[in-house]
Amino acid sequence: MAIDTRSDKTAVRRLAALALGAVLLAGCSSSSTSAPTTTTLPHADDVYAKRYCEVLLVDPAAAGGPTASVYNSFPMSDCPESKWKALDAAALAKENGVPLALLNGPRYWAMDSIAKIRSGKKVTTTFGGIAMDEEATVNIGDLAAARTPYVTHDVDRKASFTFKKGRTISELTAADGSIYVMQSWSQQMDPTLTASALPGLASKLTLPAGWSYTTRTLDTPLVVQTTGKVAHVLQDSLGNSYSLETSG
Repeated sequence: MAIDTRSDKTAVRRLAALALGAVLLAGCSSSSTSAPTTTTLPHADDVYAKRYCEVLLVDPAAAGGPTASVYNSFPMSDCPESKWKALDAAALAKENGVPLALLNGPRYWAMDSIAKIRSGKKVTTTFGGIAMDEEATVNIGDLAAARTPYVTHDVDRKASFTFKKGRTISELTAADGSIYVMQSWSQQMDPTLTASALPGLASKLTLPAGWSYTTRTLDTPLVVQTTGKVAHVLQDSLGNSYSLETSG
């Protein structure tokens, strides 16, 4: 399958943000290392409002259809702005032997802690001096749907997100009653968006008929548990990412 890099960049960038959004160079080089690991469930605590960024490498010839490997800078760094701005997506694609690379970030976590299962080898790649771990794989076969906000995508990330008691969370309620909790907010489309602006975000969103955006303060912790099943993730019209709420 051929990928039109001019028309499909928005679609692939949206899917990059969905992935973990996973715990997503002129004159710069990249290198990869891998280290053997056993199946683990590492935790990252106190991640709320922590900054990260992602690089997405697209493989159009993958078994089962085009896929993207998502590399995430968290928790190794907060993705230094000077290094992030210096990255060149076209050069990254060439250096890594793929037809397309996308830059996704900066983004900010909306949960309090992350646990992730990783089995086999951990793959770490350095893009322009920013070390990133490969954290998720996303199927990008449906590029038309990927261009559209409020459309869910399946993401194999084997992770658990916890929102602690007392945390004010942002939720989208779909027309069918499904509820999605914000997992990260983005400054790519709205550079002024910060945590303090989230309660008033509804006025900035273009919501489908029957959908609503609300915030609430948790009386008990909320866990989105997808260590043993795929996550169902979507983005709003400003590129903020949400996960379908699950029991866990």
